[in-house]
Amino acid sequence: MIIYESTKEQFVGDVVNELLIDRLYSSYQKKIGRTSKAEIRSWENSLQKMSNVMQDDDIPRDAAVAIEFNIPNTSKRVDFLIAGNDGAQDHVVIVELKQWEEVEKVPSRDGLVRTYVGGGVREVVHPSYQAWSYAALIEDFNENVQQQEIRLEPCAYLHNYRKTENDPLTDDHYEIHLDRAPVFAKGEIQKLRTFIKKYIREGDRNQLIYQIENGRIRPSKSLQDALNNMLKGNEEFIMIDEQKVFFEEAFHLALDSIRTGTKQVMIVEGGPGTGKSVLAINLMVKLIAEELVAMYVTKNAAPRDIYSTKLKKDFKKSHIDNLFKGSGSFTEVEPNEFDILIVDEAHRLNEKSGLFRNLGENQIKELIKGSRFTIFFIDEHQKVTIHDIGSIEMIKKYAKELGAEIISRELVSQFRCGGSDGYIAWLDDVLQIRHTANVNDMGMDYDFRIFDNPNKMLEEIEKLNERNNKSRLMAGYCWEWPKTNRRDVNHYDITIPEHDFGISWNIENTWAIENSSVREAGCIHTAQGLEFDYVGVIIGDDLRMEGGELVTDFTKRAKTDQSLRGIKKLAKEDPEKAYEVADPIIRNTYRTLMTRGQKGCFIYCTDPELQSYLKERLKRVTANRRDQEQLLYLVDKREDY
Repeated sequence: MIIYESTKEQFVGDVVNELLIDRLYSSYQKKIGRTSKAEIRSWENSLQKMSNVMQDDDIPRDAAVAIEFNIPNTSKRVDFLIAGNDGAQDHVVIVELKQWEEVEKVPSRDGLVRTYVGGGVREVVHPSYQAWSYAALIEDFNENVQQQEIRLEPCAYLHNYRKTENDPLTDDHYEIHLDRAPVFAKGEIQKLRTFIKKYIREGDRNQLIYQIENGRIRPSKSLQDALNNMLKGNEEFIMIDEQKVFFEEAFHLALDSIRTGTKQVMIVEGGPGTGKSVLAINLMVKLIAEELVAMYVTKNAAPRDIYSTKLKKDFKKSHIDNLFKGSGSFTEVEPNEFDILIVDEAHRLNEKSGLFRNLGENQIKELIKGSRFTIFFIDEHQKVTIHDIGSIEMIKKYAKELGAEIISRELVSQFRCGGSDGYIAWLDDVLQIRHTANVNDMGMDYDFRIFDNPNKMLEEIEKLNERNNKSRLMAGYCWEWPKTNRRDVNHYDITIPEHDFGISWNIENTWAIENSSVREAGCIHTAQGLEFDYVGVIIGDDLRMEGGELVTDFTKRAKTDQSLRGIKKLAKEDPEKAYEVADPIIRNTYRTLMTRGQKGCFIYCTDPELQSYLKERLKRVTANRRDQEQLLYLVDKREDY
C-alpha cells in the first residue's frame, strides 16, 4: 500500500503550492481511514527537504515518486521512493528520512546507534541498516521486484543532522551498513542528488511504483522452511528495528555472561508474530559460531519434529538432537553445564518431566540451574494445558533462588496478523481474555472471515494452499482421537453431520509441511509454535454463547485430550476451582489457533449463537472504520475553518 504517488514534477509542485498535506491526508483517509491532518503535518518538514533535493534539472520530471509504502506482512513503512532508469536498468531509490539532530556510537553492538527518540535517549538501528533492511524485505516479498529485475537502492537522509570530524554516524564501526546504504546529512544535498542521479537518469517508463505496489506477494518465509540455511550460517530472516536492537543486546549479554562468569536470566515477553522463534534460532546459530555450547529448548514436539525433518538431509541426527532439546531433558543437569539455553514457548514448561510426570523437580529451575545464560521467550496468554506452569513470576523466583541476574524485555508484533498488534488486541477482547482499547478496531487490514459452512471454509483453505502449501485447517480439541484408524486419513475423526462435513486429525506432527495434510485438521498440540499464511479454525462446543455471555465448557473436550487431564476429578472436589483452571486454557487455545495465520484467519463455530456473536463483532469493526473516517473529516474541516 502506498499513501501518495506522483511524478517528480507533480510532487515538487504539490509542495511548492502547499497542496501535499491535503493530498496525503485524502489518500490516507481513503486507504487506511485513521489519521488527522496534525499527524500528516508532522511529515511536512522532511517532505519539504525532499522537495528541495528533487529540484534538480538532471532528475527527470517523469521520475516516479511515492510516499509511505507499507512493506507486506509487517507494520513498517518506507518513507520515500524514487523510481526510474539509468539508461539500461530499472531502479527504485529508497530514502529513509530522519529528523535526528544528534547520534552516539554504540561500539559494542552491530548496526545500533543511540539517539533521542520517543521522549528519551534510546538504542535504535542505524539509519543505513534500517534503509537496507527495508529494501531487503521488499526484495524477499515482492515477486515483480525479482522477476523484472528491479534494483532497489537504499539510503538515509538526516536533514537536521550536521556531520562533524570523526562523526559517530559514519564511524568505521558501521562500514558494512554504510556500504549497503549511504547516509546523507544536512549540507549534503548535492551528494544525495548525485546518489539519486546515478540510478535515475530517465523517467519511470515501466511503472515501477505500480509494479511494487501491485506485485504478487511471494510466499512468506517461515522458520520451518528457512531453518536449514540458517544453520549453515546464511541470513534467512532480516531483522528490523526493535528486533535488531533486541538481538544485539541478547547476543552481547550472553557473551558477557560467559566471559565474566556471571549467571544471568533473560525474560522476553512477546505475543504472536513478534518473531520469538526466529530470534531464538538466530541467536543459537550465532552463539554456536562463537564456539559456545548453545541449545534451543521447547516443550512442543511438533516444531522439533518439523525442524528434524527439514534438517535430516544435510545434518546428522546426532547433531540435530544436540541442538534441539525437549524441556524435560535437563532433570539430571549439573550447575552451569551449558553456556546458553534458549527456551522458546516458555509458558508451556511443566513442573515435572517424563512420561508419567515423575522426574525432576521443576523444569524452569532445572533450565536456569543448567546454564550460565538462559533466555526465556514467553507469552502467558498461550498456556493451553493444565500442566503449563511457565510464568514470569516463577522464572524470576528461581532466578533469584539460583543467584542469577534478571533482565526483562518485551517484543512487539510485526510479522503476523497483518503486521499489527491491533488484531491480537481485538481478539483478546472478543474472547474476553482481557479488556482492550481495540473493542471495535483490528488496527491494520487483516483477512478475518466467518463461514456458515465448514465445507466452504475447507474449500477456501485448499484453494489458498495451492499457492505455496502454507494454509491449514485447525480445530478445538472437542472430537476424540481414538488409537484405531489414527493412520487413516479417510477416517473422519471430526464430523459435523448437519453440513455432511468430515475430516481426520493430522496423521503426523509434520502435517504443517506435507502437501497432502491440507485435508487434515491440526490441534493445539501440533499447531502451537508454527505459522502459516492462512488458517481455518473450527470452534467446538467448549466455547459458546449462553444468555449473551461467552462461556467455556471443559466437559465438551475430548477424552483423548490431555490438556485438561485431571479436571473432572477436581470438578468433583471443587467445581469453582475446576472452572477457574479450565476457562483460561480453553480461551487461550482458541487465541493461539486464531493467531497462527500471517495473512488471514477463517472461523466456523459449532454453536450458532457464537457464530452470530462473532459476526456482530466483525460488523462493529466495519462500522467503526466508517465512524472514524467521518469524525476525522469533521475535525479537519473545523481545523481548516
